Amino acid sequence: MSTQLKIAIGADHAGFACKELLRDFLKDFEVQDFGAYSPDSVDYPDFAHPVASAVENGEFPFGILICGSANGIAIATNKHQGIRAAICWENELASLARQHNDANIICIPARFVSEELAKEMVMTFLNTAFEGGRHAKRVAKISC
Repeated sequence: MSTQLKIAIGADHAGFACKELLRDFLKDFEVQDFGAYSPDSVDYPDFAHPVASAVENGEFPFGILICGSANGIAIATNKHQGIRAAICWENELASLARQHNDANIICIPARFVSEELAKEMVMTFLNTAFEGGRHAKRVAKISC
């Protein structure tokens, strides 16, 4: 049995290059790539929903989704119960998304962050614990 952290990753065409970079960067983790598999134009929900479902059903504790602005993938992903997808464009937001919101999917706007910042945010996201406490009560109120 693997003790590596399992991560679901996906992107649309605008996030394809960043996804490829992150998938390679995360070689020490067990990463499943849900596509896209080329920079050809595709529809972001086709990748957001499979990643969200994989996290929602407990197969993966975390997901990473990337598109141009991260808005579309975040909107689609947050339709799933139990998913708390956070758009992050600064490292501090990646930390706060985990600490305060118990986010389980990080959404990265590929057109607005550097490759180095994307890697830094992912590592912060994966290595930051949920603080619980007063935040747990708030997170418990999210699901409809």
